[in-house]
Amino acid sequence: QVQVVESGGGLVQPGGSLRLSCAASGSISSINAMGWYRQAPGKERELVATLTSGGSPNYADSVKGRFTISGYNSKNTFYLQMNSPKPEDTAVYYCNVQATRWPMQYDSWGQGTQVTVSS
Repeated sequence: QVQVVESGGGLVQPGGSLRLSCAASGSISSINAMGWYRQAPGKERELVATLTSGGSPNYADSVKGRFTISGYNSKNTFYLQMNSPKPEDTAVYYCNVQATRWPMQYDSWGQGTQVTVSS
């Protein structure tokens, strides 16, 4: 199994900043892609940002210019830097990792971390 754990959520004021972390573990051979998703109360889960090995990041229009996804390091840890968050960014944020644990492929989700943007 590939385990994914998010951390870093909490309460942040509008216009502030917050960094979420996503740690993947489980004898991983390689991580092919990862992404951050979010789900607000009463809404469906939506894509926030994705990153592939050797590729450019992809962002939802609603977060472009404010959020930055990064990672692909030796610790298999990824980040979502949230700058100038807005109240509408309030949601549970989930990390998804698509990894190879040879010879198997895994599509794993974390348990989510709550982000609340409020003054």
